[in-house]
Amino acid sequence: MPDQITIRGARTHNLKGIDVDIPHNALTVVSGVSGSGKSSLAFDTVYAEGQRRYVESLSAYARQFLERIEKPDVEHMDGLAPAIAIKQKNQTRNPRSTVATSTEIYDYLRLLYARCGTVTCLHCGGIVKHDTVDEIVASLFALPEGTRVYALFPIVRTEVKLEPMLAASTEAVTEESTPKPKKSAAKKSASKKSVESVSSMLSLSVSDSLKERLTELRRRGYNRLYQNGNVVEFSTPESLLELDFTQPIFVLADRLALSTDIRSRIVDAIETGYRESGEIQFHTVPREENEKPQNLRFSAAFECTTCHRAYREPEPRLFSFNNPYGACPRCQGFGNTIDFDPNLIIPDKSKSLANGAIAPWNGAKYRPHHGEMIRAAKAAGIPTDVPWYDLTPEQQRFIEDGSGSFPGIRGFFAALERKKYKLHVRVFLSKYRGYALCPDCRGQRLRAEARAVLINNRNICEVSALTISEAQQFFDSLNLSPAQTEIAGKILEEVRQRIHFLHQVGLDYLTLDRLSSTLSGGESQRIQLATSLGSRLVGALYVLDEPSIGLHTRDTAKLIRIMKDLRDLGNTILVVEHDPDVIRAADHLLDLGPGAGELGGQLLASGTVAEVTRNPNSITGKYLSGRLTIPVPKHRREPSRERLKLTGARIHNLRGVDVEIPLNMLVCVTGVSGSGKSTLVHQVLYRALTRALNQDGQPEGDPTYLYRELTGTHHLNDVVLVDQSPIGRTPRSNPVTYIKAFDDIRALFAAQPDAKRRGYGPGHFSFNVPGGRCDVCEGDGTVTVEMQFLADIELPCEECGGTRYKPAILDIKYKGRNIHDVLNMTVKEALTHFAGHPKIVDKLYVLDEVGLGYVRLGQSATTLSGGEAQRVKLAAHLATARANTSRTGSEAAARARSRTLYILDEPTTGLHFDDVAKLLAAFRKLIEGGGSLLVIEHNLDVIKSADWVIDMGPEGGSAGGQIVAIGTPEEIAANPASHTGHWLAPVLDLNAPKPEPELQTTA
Repeated sequence: MPDQITIRGARTHNLKGIDVDIPHNALTVVSGVSGSGKSSLAFDTVYAEGQRRYVESLSAYARQFLERIEKPDVEHMDGLAPAIAIKQKNQTRNPRSTVATSTEIYDYLRLLYARCGTVTCLHCGGIVKHDTVDEIVASLFALPEGTRVYALFPIVRTEVKLEPMLAASTEAVTEESTPKPKKSAAKKSASKKSVESVSSMLSLSVSDSLKERLTELRRRGYNRLYQNGNVVEFSTPESLLELDFTQPIFVLADRLALSTDIRSRIVDAIETGYRESGEIQFHTVPREENEKPQNLRFSAAFECTTCHRAYREPEPRLFSFNNPYGACPRCQGFGNTIDFDPNLIIPDKSKSLANGAIAPWNGAKYRPHHGEMIRAAKAAGIPTDVPWYDLTPEQQRFIEDGSGSFPGIRGFFAALERKKYKLHVRVFLSKYRGYALCPDCRGQRLRAEARAVLINNRNICEVSALTISEAQQFFDSLNLSPAQTEIAGKILEEVRQRIHFLHQVGLDYLTLDRLSSTLSGGESQRIQLATSLGSRLVGALYVLDEPSIGLHTRDTAKLIRIMKDLRDLGNTILVVEHDPDVIRAADHLLDLGPGAGELGGQLLASGTVAEVTRNPNSITGKYLSGRLTIPVPKHRREPSRERLKLTGARIHNLRGVDVEIPLNMLVCVTGVSGSGKSTLVHQVLYRALTRALNQDGQPEGDPTYLYRELTGTHHLNDVVLVDQSPIGRTPRSNPVTYIKAFDDIRALFAAQPDAKRRGYGPGHFSFNVPGGRCDVCEGDGTVTVEMQFLADIELPCEECGGTRYKPAILDIKYKGRNIHDVLNMTVKEALTHFAGHPKIVDKLYVLDEVGLGYVRLGQSATTLSGGEAQRVKLAAHLATARANTSRTGSEAAARARSRTLYILDEPTTGLHFDDVAKLLAAFRKLIEGGGSLLVIEHNLDVIKSADWVIDMGPEGGSAGGQIVAIGTPEEIAANPASHTGHWLAPVLDLNAPKPEPELQTTA
């Protein structure tokens, strides 16, 4: 195999026929400004061709089930390895998928618990197990040497099979013998005959079965029976008269005087008992009159050693919530059911019982229940004047479940359930329904039998609820018996290895049972990376898309170590990345540019990091060498008196957090991954502000139970969450329609002389309404072909050729370009084309300002990354702020009108150093327009440019959720408790040495 991937004449998208060499078994980073062609090279050329060749190697039958991949526009490509793409999008749609299942950790856990778990009885809590021969021998040798014992096994009689018939007959007898009025003598006589016939039948059946069993035992050499300390020979039928057949009868297998010399006889007796009846008993013979005999019972069955209830042996499928055999029957393995939602019933947990914490009882109709609750609470000694969240779990349970004459919340709703035939009751109940924890499994998703299997006193659900760091400690300190260790050795090796890889990529704070669908794109990508390392593939090509997204600078070193470990296994790693630490760690660096879109697509530099740094053509090299930098602001805005004050934030890992957020400035919320940044900003502050400002479309539910108090909201008119969700759900949505520039463009085309002569209005140039759009594809540009059992195929519309419009509409041109040509322009091209039209230029210019000059106006919203979608939204708000300024005629008036808080989550996602500088300039303009910015960010260039920093931590998960430091970037850098400050200090002072964390090696 060649020692490199050779690419010649790559022209995919905006690539300008570049020639590239990518060395095998090396870490190669592709850098460059946004839109320069990095993804076009890495994913749309290298990965696409590798995947296409793999698919082409399959049979025609297999290929029909796989997506057809077009051949990339490249003259020659050689040396490709099997390609695996790990993108930053979370592709998981399965509501059952978790971190543990997606990394295969749960598969090994299921096997571990099935083979090594200790099963406990559901009824008495005893141990459920088989009694092995060695265990039985050990138990006997624990008795004093010389102890005489009888080795016994029970006669297997047919009485057990006849118990249902006997019970039914007894019931019949009881019922018939009960005196009833108007019962005739003939009927009584018939009942008596019935009882006699049944008794005779049972007696005959038992005698026949015993006789047959005893005959068989005598034929095989057993001629002694045992009952209640007496040994009876059954050589003749008369000898059986001494036995009480209503009591247990045993066969005497052997009589032993315990000593180590007779171990083989003991083993023979055990095997005999197991073979004949499935159990063996050893009854001791008292040496003295007052000594009580001991009866030791051992069973071959899998049963409780205390109450002798039999169980099925655990197997891996018992621990799967995706399998009906193991899933909780009530919630079917989801962990929640549609039931009464506690957050809707008690929406404000800061209220006391007396102040109306229980919402359903605050109305006039059900107000008497409130009084009843207060009386019951006082009688039970429960305070009624403290917040709900300050009540103990036992006190809360009293209110929920009730006691005595007080039905509680559950009893109240249970009574209403019986009146659901009334419409108003159904409406009332619907207000309090939602997804709630399954009452049977309490959200653990497995049936009771699975939850009763323990290892080190934890069931599999409790282990799954551990964070990665907690799980690492649990499995490293696991205490198993020698036999369990031998069985679990390989299993534990795989589990520990995968958990170690998750720890290495900075995901310590995630729990193993965290749903995959709730992960961010960066978290999902790093899980795939850890899984790939755990699979130990060799000779593959891994193509990664910004794996450092969402990762604190402290954890970047761990990510680099993971990628290098993957390389050292014998794989080729190709990474699209902007993080300076990842770029510096590369074995080989490819820098594309110089600009975005049509101005990019060229290979500016190629080689080692040192070679690229010295290359005068490389923009990335200039930033790495320090020739270009994002300067530290000379002056920072002073915190004003206008500020938000949030107290008592409590959800997830936040435990009563108090924080003040100054307004009219750039405030960064920082901290290691999982420290509670998004929880504080998104789930508490944003929800609280939308409620306080009475915004439409506010998040569902009353968020006031998440915090104690929020003040300072009178300083704001609006709050806007600029997140990374798509700007539209359909291919029709695009950047130019989102920022409202397309309305002006359509008006411009409608104003052209040809359009006026034909009577075309702006609506004719819209692909969303009939008129000018293609009637066949209805403005989509594509048609969907249904393939029955295969995935549907989208093909370009044959009528319009994918242009979306009728030919007559495309005849209308402005400066030689029709509406289809305009939609295919990049933002930078459109700025030149529409020069002289301020309305259009002003709106498009903000897209360029936030680093989206390379995006095409009509690019489908579904193809935009999360970071691009976020910057499109930011551009729209920036355009609105500018429009306010132009309408009011003064910046001061615009500031007074705006008073908007913009909340952004990692807006630098996908941005080069050069683009970050543009983004910071856009931030400044938003603030100058009267806005306030609250930004969750890991990028040190943004953090050092902030006016105020709120640093959370100190660690992730349960070890986080606190405010570690607060103040200017310089104050954060001086705080020894702040991980962010540790890395921020050298960025603020270029002469300070950069900290070099120890790169941990994988096991």
